[in-house]
Formats: sequence, C-alpha cells, structure tokens
Amino acid sequence: MATSLGSNGWEDLRKQARQLENEIDLKLVSFSKLGTGHGGVGSKSDSADTVPLLSGEHMFETMALEIEQLLSKLSMLNERLREVSSTQAAPPSSALQHTLQRHQEILQDYTQEFRKTQANYRARREREDLLNTVRKDIDNYKTSSGLNRRMDLYLKENEHIRSSDRLLEEQINIAVDTRDHLVSQRLTFKRLQTRINDISNRFPVVNSLLQRINFRKRRDSIILGLVVGVCTILLLMYAFR
Repeated sequence: MATSLGSNGWEDLRKQARQLENEIDLKLVSFSKLGTGHGGVGSKSDSADTVPLLSGEHMFETMALEIEQLLSKLSMLNERLREVSSTQAAPPSSALQHTLQRHQEILQDYTQEFRKTQANYRARREREDLLNTVRKDIDNYKTSSGLNRRMDLYLKENEHIRSSDRLLEEQINIAVDTRDHLVSQRLTFKRLQTRINDISNRFPVVNSLLQRINFRKRRDSIILGLVVGVCTILLLMYAFR
C-alpha cells in the first residue's frame, strides 16, 4: 500500500515537473527573442516618451521575474521527487536515478540559458545606452558650437554693463559722501554761529567789538577793491595808449 501511494505521488510529481519544464521552455524561447530585440520589442529607436509601459525593458524584467518563479517551482518539484524516491521501500533503481538526474540537468540547462539571456540583454542595453549617450553628446556639441560666439558676445556685453554699473555706483557713493560731509559742515557752522550769538547776547561789549571788527573788515574790503579797480584802469589805459 505504501509502495502504491509512493508510486502515485512520484508519477504526479513527474507529470507536474514535465508540464513546468514545457512551460519554462516556451517562455525561454520568447524570453530569448525579447532579449535579442527581435520583432522590434525593446528597441531603442523610440524615445522614452513614446515607448509603451509594457514594452522594452519593463516587459523583459516582467518576463524574467515570471521565469525565475517557474525555475524556483521546478527546483522545489525536483527536491520533492528526490524525497519521494528516498522514502520508497526498495532502493532507487538506475532508471529512477537517471530520471532524477535528467530533471536536474534540465533545470540547470534552463537556469543557464536564462542567466545567459539576461546577461546578453543587459550587455546590449549598455551598448545602446552608450551609443545614445555618444550621439546626444555629439548633437549637443554641434548645437552648442553655433552658440559659442553669441555666448561670448553676450558675456562681453554683460561684462561691459557690469563695469558701467560699478562706475556709476562709485560715483553715487562719492556724491553721497560729499553730501554727508557738506551737511556735517553746515551743522558745525550753525552750532558755531549759535554759540557766537549766545556770547554776543550775553556780553554786549563783545558784540559791539565784533560789529566794529566787521565794519573795519568791510571798509578795508571796499578800500582794497577801489585800489584794485583804479590800478586795473590805469593798467588798461597804459596798455591801450
């Protein structure tokens, strides 16, 4: 009875393993075509804005995830086959061992093919990305080379404007400093005049003395002006004589 149950379990597991192997084989064929870019899938000719969501790299990664899950299930089935064969009463026959070995070799072949397709696809992607980067750099260089002269002119004009701004700012600062200096002198003269007025109001004698001094200064100025005027007239008369 135990042998019958073990045989039924073995056949069921073998049937599941063969079905899973067939499914993996079909997916690996599609996966290999997708990895090599056949049929236009995964082509880099389209721009990133026009490539559909489920095409190219996204589809490749989705299928890769599915195949990884199937390979994991097949590995678990192989382990269960090994366990079932070891629980039978009689020792495993050579045919049984050959079957187990054959399932294991198929799993290894599928795994190697899967990894190889993944590596080839990623290498192709890297080459295409590198080529696209080089093309973009060349296009950018061609586009920017025509703008270099205009950029130089703009930079020179900008430098001239900045120089003019600096000179204008310096002149404004000088004018502001001069105004502040004049205002300070004006306040100083006002304070001095206020003190003199206070002193003259307190001391009338001093005020009278200051008035006399001012009168004499005006008289001396008038006399000096008359002398200069007379001398000038005499010089002119002598010159045109």
